Amino acid sequence: MCGITGWVEYDADLTREMAVLERMTETLAPRGPDASGEWLTQACALGHRRLSVIDPENGAQPMERKVGGHTYVLVYNGELYNANELRQELEGRGWEFRTHCDTEVLLIAFIEWGRPCVERFNGIFAFAVWSSKEQALFLARDRLGVKPLFFMAQGGRFLFGSEPKAILAHRDVHAEVDSQGLAELFAIGPARTPGHGVYKGMEELKPGHAAVFDRGGLNVYKYWTLVSAPHTDDAAATAAKVRELLHDTVQRQLVSDVPVCALLSGGLDSSALTSFAADYYNEQGRGVVHTYSVDYVDNDKYFKANAFQPNADAPWIRKMADHLGTTHHWIQFDTPELVESLKAAVTARDFPGMADVDGSLLLFCREIKKDATVAISGEAADEIFGGYPWFHRKESLEADIFPWALSVKAREELLSPQLADWIKPEKYVRERYEQALDEVPRLAGEDAAQARIREMSWLNITRFMPTLLDRKDRMSMAVGLEVRVPFCDHRLVEYVWNIPWEMKMAGGREKGVLREAMRGWLPDEVLFRKKSPYPKTHNPGYDRAVKNWALEILNDTSTPLGELVHVERIRELAADGAGQFQLPWFGQLMTGPQFFAWLGQVYVWLKQYKVSIV
Repeated sequence: MCGITGWVEYDADLTREMAVLERMTETLAPRGPDASGEWLTQACALGHRRLSVIDPENGAQPMERKVGGHTYVLVYNGELYNANELRQELEGRGWEFRTHCDTEVLLIAFIEWGRPCVERFNGIFAFAVWSSKEQALFLARDRLGVKPLFFMAQGGRFLFGSEPKAILAHRDVHAEVDSQGLAELFAIGPARTPGHGVYKGMEELKPGHAAVFDRGGLNVYKYWTLVSAPHTDDAAATAAKVRELLHDTVQRQLVSDVPVCALLSGGLDSSALTSFAADYYNEQGRGVVHTYSVDYVDNDKYFKANAFQPNADAPWIRKMADHLGTTHHWIQFDTPELVESLKAAVTARDFPGMADVDGSLLLFCREIKKDATVAISGEAADEIFGGYPWFHRKESLEADIFPWALSVKAREELLSPQLADWIKPEKYVRERYEQALDEVPRLAGEDAAQARIREMSWLNITRFMPTLLDRKDRMSMAVGLEVRVPFCDHRLVEYVWNIPWEMKMAGGREKGVLREAMRGWLPDEVLFRKKSPYPKTHNPGYDRAVKNWALEILNDTSTPLGELVHVERIRELAADGAGQFQLPWFGQLMTGPQFFAWLGQVYVWLKQYKVSIV
């Protein structure tokens, strides 16, 4: 994985702008600690930071190829999992390759097939190609949006970067946020509306989209979306197909010239991936798979089961590690380092995020990076197969709002009256929700219940899943760790999208079809374990620490938070212990302590990024 950035401006001489390009590129150094490269011509400047995974000796970027008197230059972040097949096809068309890396495959695919080349790719990617022939920049992002790509079009100038920080490093760009950006943070956040970059004038290229910037301006278009169609396979064939697709994509994603490990929670999703990984390693004679898990000091003492987190992970991790013979690494964090990580997580994400849910992942990835460069993780299974509690609860299905953010009114009460009046949280969330429903690819003949489940699946895949993919990308790449997410293989997502709900719920269980697919691969007790999300700390010391931090910030009369939040209401919540909101503030993991931690993150963001509200 890598970090990419660039700049196109036709009425300028960018060959004089190396210092600015280097500054933009350097912001992405954590994403690519192994090498740096820049390329400039009069109208285009491209920067790249490299994390070497395939063919470390070659594949330097920006990668340039001259053909027929024309120059093509690529900067690329991601992996093509069908690079070998594409290489063979291109060799059959007469192309010769100088490296073994997928970067060269992607560049030659673009030269051979042009912009439609993205439709041939199986992978996770965000890339930009400058064509001297067309004097145009082409950009594309993978179908599910695993890899990020932000941009800003300012008249005749176009800037882009893997993260907002690269664009903000340009001398003419300032961290400004208007009412819509504040609504994204305070009403929608830590989720974001697809395409929204929070900062004024900044956008994110949507998943499954491509863009062209040339002298005529910017053209953004969709090259992929889910399509609804009748499912014709029976239950047995469906489970077999799911297993075949998942097994194939895990094997593809284990290809690497550097160490690969697996994140293991002892749940269905991570156990399925680790099981396939162990089998592949055994077949290839590559030794033992290393697995990693995260927990917190004294969680065994303070953990209390609830509807969202029914049991602790440790016994299940031990069972799976023993079953597969992995070398397991137990990683634990204590409250002080978890609190401190909240600040670094803001820098990694460029926005306030998921509080300690972000910070703990950042710490976790930092520890893994000491031994490995690539990991596989189980993100997206719950969105794709319908695993979250809100797929199965009547009140969530009938709420007619984003099911992970049922407490919009409670949020509004925590904002200053001025901010609430300006951004109108309930109205903003309602509009974004209706926008999402308008996009749903309907299937004729479905009854109301089936149609609602399809809506719920769409909301989860296009609105909730990106939040977790953002989190995984930013926190892992902040320490130079590449995390691959096999459940985001577009072939698997396309197939599962049309499996009827009653078949997905095989055996009357959430993700039943995945459980059926993994029969014989996992011990029954793991196969039928009730879903438990990513672990968070239950230590009351963390609650006290983040409340005290938030109150210290609010007690400073000059704090920029004072104009954004209802200070007295928040003090009341902190004083009477009511910070444990009746409903999760966001998702399954963000409740009272995470709200106070998030306030601290907002403060850090405002100060560190010198944010202007306009």
